[in-house]
Amino acid sequence: MRAARTDRRSPTASSAASRAARLRAVHPMLWAAFAALATGAVLCVIGWYGISGERFAERQLPYLASCTVPGAALIVAGAVLLAHGRGALAAARVEELYGLLVTVEGQDPAGARAERAAAPVATSDDLLIVPGGKLLHRADCPLVSGKPDAVPPNASVLRAGDAAPCPICAPPHTPVDSTTPEA
Repeated sequence: MRAARTDRRSPTASSAASRAARLRAVHPMLWAAFAALATGAVLCVIGWYGISGERFAERQLPYLASCTVPGAALIVAGAVLLAHGRGALAAARVEELYGLLVTVEGQDPAGARAERAAAPVATSDDLLIVPGGKLLHRADCPLVSGKPDAVPPNASVLRAGDAAPCPICAPPHTPVDSTTPEA
């Protein structure tokens, strides 16, 4: 019973597991970013406090070198890590949404892709050619549908074999015998 339930929810369960794994990979980076930002802010405050208590510039330099500059560097590093971590988190969410969009209910994405690939692109037996073109298309081919300049090919083009079949719609290309009048 439990195995049947697991099989029924396997696309959702696997996407939830992959989402959790992606989020687990992002969270340490975000924690490191927040730690760097907090440490940098503390160092800058300590440096500012030390500098504010000294009257002469030569006595302020040690605070500047030991606290304020490293604190500012940590703040910059934390901001970079935070931006990268949020970008990775956004990318993980986009991948999850894409997976949900392409998943057909009750099927895994690979099965849906194979089903779409097996579906024919065009099924009409009427042939069209674009003037000056070198490919024969079915009338409902996506490359010529809606183009008003696509016309049926004349028999001389078919007889001479000047036009090749379209690789997208794969029309039936049978040579016209010489007794057929040209259109």
